[in-house]
Amino acid sequence: MRKAIFLLLICLPFGLAAQDKKPENQIRQYFFVMLTAGKNRSQDSATAARIQEGHLANIGRLYNEGKLKVAGPFGDNGAWIGLFIFDCASKEEVEKLLQTDPAIKSGRLAYEIHPWYTAAIGSFKPGKAE
Repeated sequence: MRKAIFLLLICLPFGLAAQDKKPENQIRQYFFVMLTAGKNRSQDSATAARIQEGHLANIGRLYNEGKLKVAGPFGDNGAWIGLFIFDCASKEEVEKLLQTDPAIKSGRLAYEIHPWYTAAIGSFKPGKAE
């Protein structure tokens, strides 16, 4: 009887841990946005600085809403300026959110949207990172 109780006590935590596992590691769709130079980059430096300030504020807002998982510029001077990775239900939702960005609205940045897949772990867990 003692052996049975001992085995039960040893095995119970493993059984509970297995039940507690969530399908967080499943592959999910995100949206990868490649940012490139837009057709309207002729703003004076003060206007460009205001646009950039609004662009960064918009990134912060989208992150705080849990929609934007990754954002940042590239370190070289190539055609690709930066990237976003969105956690949204559809490409149309991403389009709508991109139109809130002052750098895109002003034409300083252009973009391409591509579906992108990865496991929903780490910073890619659904919702806002804590």
